[in-house]
Amino acid sequence: MRELLEYVMEAENRHEAVIYTVIEGDDFSRKALMVDGQIVCPEAEKGFLKEHEKELAELSKTGIYVLDGQQIFADRLGSETKLVICGAGHVSIPIIRLGKMLGFEVTVIEDRPYFAGNAQKENPACVLCEPFSEALDKIPGDKDTCFVIVTRGHRYDEECLQKIVKKDVAYIGMMGSRRRVSAVKQHALEQGADPEVVADLHAPIGLDIDAETPEEIAVSILAQIIAVRNKKSKTQGFPREILRAVTGPQSCPGDKVLATIIRRKGSAPRSIGTKMLVHADGTCTGTIGGGCMEASVRQKALWLLRDEKKEAMICTADLCADEAEKEGMVCGGVIDVLLEKIH
Repeated sequence: MRELLEYVMEAENRHEAVIYTVIEGDDFSRKALMVDGQIVCPEAEKGFLKEHEKELAELSKTGIYVLDGQQIFADRLGSETKLVICGAGHVSIPIIRLGKMLGFEVTVIEDRPYFAGNAQKENPACVLCEPFSEALDKIPGDKDTCFVIVTRGHRYDEECLQKIVKKDVAYIGMMGSRRRVSAVKQHALEQGADPEVVADLHAPIGLDIDAETPEEIAVSILAQIIAVRNKKSKTQGFPREILRAVTGPQSCPGDKVLATIIRRKGSAPRSIGTKMLVHADGTCTGTIGGGCMEASVRQKALWLLRDEKKEAMICTADLCADEAEKEGMVCGGVIDVLLEKIH
């Protein structure tokens, strides 16, 4: 399992990566990682999953399937959403804060040391204090990367946009008046930018909520990013904090249990594929929704850790209507959770 997760770390930015797990029968908990239609993890070089490699390639959406009489859970991996903010002026600070609250990996680019220092105080994942064009050359971009252009001037906006339109992106937004934005777009087209990419530019940036303060502008920008992101087919995968807790240089010592929601009914708070790591001391990395549902799963994970004969199991957490009311929820739900030991 640990070896497979190391492969996941390498494949997390590739958008055709899926983990398949057998969830019944003699091969229960056997796993395979498929990237771009091929099984890549040595852990699955033989056996049931390898024998059905071609069929697995067609099961790319997160969910449970029946393959040759066996139930398979497919977990399509999505990359953590990355937010790249070009500029570190007064509007950028609340964007950084809100982006972090929403779980984005935030990178800030600013060529002025004083303003870069202000951004660094907010503890984003990375601050690049150098010319915008040079910094953007270091950011590859992908279909989970959102770019927000909030520099101090027209010239720097153009510099950033000309670099960004050549990358794979999930979102590009740029601050400015309609007249200024129109001029920047036209110049980008004259420089050979893809017209479709330029047409998708969100400018003026943010949802129209009559935002005035930097905080209100940040809300409008992040709300627009969420709206754009959620229109696309959602994938689930491994949050980076879980991967780091298992495979990173400062990973927590001791055995752990990975809890993954594989089926849900009713109004369970989190979707299929959501994960939580339960450590031997009872602490958790990540969440599958909190409340008594999560507490029940955590308790069963600790039981599994103490069972020397079992390596994996499926448990059910049921939040009935009465319990949901006590928890402050509208109604109850049921989740089936795959628990797997990680040594």
